[in-house]
Amino acid sequence: MEHVSFPPLSRFAICGGTHGNEMTGVYMVRELQKKKLEKAGSVSITSVLSNPRAVDVCKRYIDKDLNRCFTNAFLSAPITDLTPYEVKRAQELNAQLGPKGSEDAVDLICDFHNTTANMGLCLIFYTIDWLTLHIYKYIKSKITSVPVRLIQLDLPISEAYSLESVGKHSFAIEIGPQPCGVLRADIFNIAKEALDLTMEWIQKFNSGSSFEGDAVEAYNMAKSVDYPRDPTTGELTAVIHPQLQDNDFKLLQPGDPVFLSFSGETVKHDGEELYPFFVNECAYYEKKIAFHLARKITLAIPSISVTRD
Repeated sequence: MEHVSFPPLSRFAICGGTHGNEMTGVYMVRELQKKKLEKAGSVSITSVLSNPRAVDVCKRYIDKDLNRCFTNAFLSAPITDLTPYEVKRAQELNAQLGPKGSEDAVDLICDFHNTTANMGLCLIFYTIDWLTLHIYKYIKSKITSVPVRLIQLDLPISEAYSLESVGKHSFAIEIGPQPCGVLRADIFNIAKEALDLTMEWIQKFNSGSSFEGDAVEAYNMAKSVDYPRDPTTGELTAVIHPQLQDNDFKLLQPGDPVFLSFSGETVKHDGEELYPFFVNECAYYEKKIAFHLARKITLAIPSISVTRD
């Protein structure tokens, strides 16, 4: 692949509290703001507590999941007295960090999230972006205490629904397991290490370092699976099977147990071989998702460096 160059990264936004009960990002941002960190080497830093009202009451959101409010449709919707708080907040954040898809948007956004699923450290991307893939590769090469994985969602930026999609380059960091409303030192420290490595990579990139091309593995979202439910009441009739619980990213083969009914019957996987993730995620019960399934793919990435005038 041909070498690719990008302009320097001059503005980096670090976000947390997009979900008000995911405490790693909340305290990451609070610590940055307490230190009044506005510059790191060649890059200016903006730290944002994304959903302050939800943070204040330690809830995922007030009216609507903020991390589903950054599509072009929501960002351009007229504001009325009936507009959900999170849609208003998404438009405020878009004005501060964007506008989405414009040359005025910040160069890089990283949004910190927690999951109750046993996923280790995951970086989540939308479109294939060579620069952020190199950041992922760098983080993965340095962190050995937990698995570091890449999740890729096939959505055009106009339909990308989460906060980080506002930036020119972007990714979300998803780390767990951590219960909602709880702060764990081990989880926080891994997230902090990932942030420090991201800043370290930016300095290397801006100073003229060239990063060699390579191939990286990614998990490409295929579909979502709901819990078995009573067709009349919609209530659950089964839970995640013990053999699947805590086994995110372990290949799921036809015949493998996925659910255990309350009457003791096992429900088995009957589709193609895929990789489960966000298994039994607490916040996804309301979304009617028991887990996502992904295909493992390999992405070839070119060598990159900063563009020089």
